[in-house]
Amino acid sequence: MILDGFTERPLGFVGPLDLSWCKFPAAAVEVGQRITAEVTAIDLEQGQAWLSMAATENAELWAFLKSLRVGGVLSGRVASIERFGVFVALDDGPDHPVFPGVGFITIPELSWRRFNTASDVVQVGQRVSCEFLQFDTTSGEARLSLRATQPHPFQTFADGATVGQTLQGRVTKLVPFGVFVQVSDGIEGLVHLQELTWAPVEAPGGGRPSR
Repeated sequence: MILDGFTERPLGFVGPLDLSWCKFPAAAVEVGQRITAEVTAIDLEQGQAWLSMAATENAELWAFLKSLRVGGVLSGRVASIERFGVFVALDDGPDHPVFPGVGFITIPELSWRRFNTASDVVQVGQRVSCEFLQFDTTSGEARLSLRATQPHPFQTFADGATVGQTLQGRVTKLVPFGVFVQVSDGIEGLVHLQELTWAPVEAPGGGRPSR
């Protein structure tokens, strides 16, 4: 891209992910077209400026996302549930030009506990408060974490457990090196093979060592 005032050689570069947040970004420009873009980085070694057209297309959205601080808590309404995550329409954020919401929660950030689908954790229309993780400049999203606002189940368990305490639970899995036992909701403990019985065993099922 030839920058105004620097006509000797192309100094500006707009990457494919910074062309536009529309569904077909490749159709956003053509050779010879004049554009306006925001500088996102300067590469001194290459003598090049990295630019974003998407930032100037949606100035209000870009400004909102840049104003957010990591660790801040944002509230909103679940706008859509997809197989890859959950879109959240933020209370204080503008509309997104493409997606149902400016906020987005990836599947791992929904809950500390195991679940099958996102619908097991949230429902469309539900209000949520999430921690802000980062500004996704590629999609123009605020990446959020719902689980970060909830107590970590293992920490909660550890705070109430003491060394030497007797626990009861359900055996969930047998493995060659021991037994997994559910000792609390969402918490599993491992009983190593040598800790199962006083008599040596070859497997959790009770097989004794061969002579």
